[in-house]
Amino acid sequence: MRFKGFVDTSFVDWDGKIVSTLFVPTCNFRCPFCFNHRLILHPEKYPDIAESTITDFLKRNADFLDGVCVTGGEPTTAKGLKEFCQEIISLGLKVKLDTNGTNPGLLEELVSGGLVNYVAMDVKAPPERRKYGIATGTRSSKVLESVKESISFLLNSGIEYEFRTTVVPSIHSERDIEEIAKWIGGARLYVLQKFQPENAWSKRLRKFPSQSDSEMEQLANIARKHLNLVKWRGR
Repeated sequence: MRFKGFVDTSFVDWDGKIVSTLFVPTCNFRCPFCFNHRLILHPEKYPDIAESTITDFLKRNADFLDGVCVTGGEPTTAKGLKEFCQEIISLGLKVKLDTNGTNPGLLEELVSGGLVNYVAMDVKAPPERRKYGIATGTRSSKVLESVKESISFLLNSGIEYEFRTTVVPSIHSERDIEEIAKWIGGARLYVLQKFQPENAWSKRLRKFPSQSDSEMEQLANIARKHLNLVKWRGR
């Protein structure tokens, strides 16, 4: 696989686990609030990290690490994801996959094959084509249908997972969060994430402040009307 970022030790990318976090430079979304947009737009400005460098580190530290978080970008758009997950599992480590849910076929293949132990899937907006397009910077009519398929699969898969939404001022309303919560009814965990304006792709969005703790708790309470377990994250 092609990697452009490697955090060798992270305590924040998988709750309760110590992991190495890897970033792929490809993505099929253009979310206006994305904080990794430079990586997606100009991957050539970042050096490639040899897969052997990563696996050598993992082998040396397999007794300390719990696993690997593969993120991006969008990992399911990267070549070699299945084979890389196989290699990590063979080292006795676990794999967490961050995904936007637009490749339900590959997601099912990875989960069913025991190549992923935890999935964190972004739900960018309520199940309305226009709103999903605004949140993701895409116009494809297939995006929302693929996301719906991935949600349905995870709800019935038996794997550990979470759905998560980065709450963005001017894009998400309280009603939107409630509609998402209804959409993913029965989910084991829903996580709301604070918007971080500093590195947002859209310059317009950089002028908006991040939510306060009380605002996040209010949004979480709205989602809790429909879901048993809702958390929020953010500094």
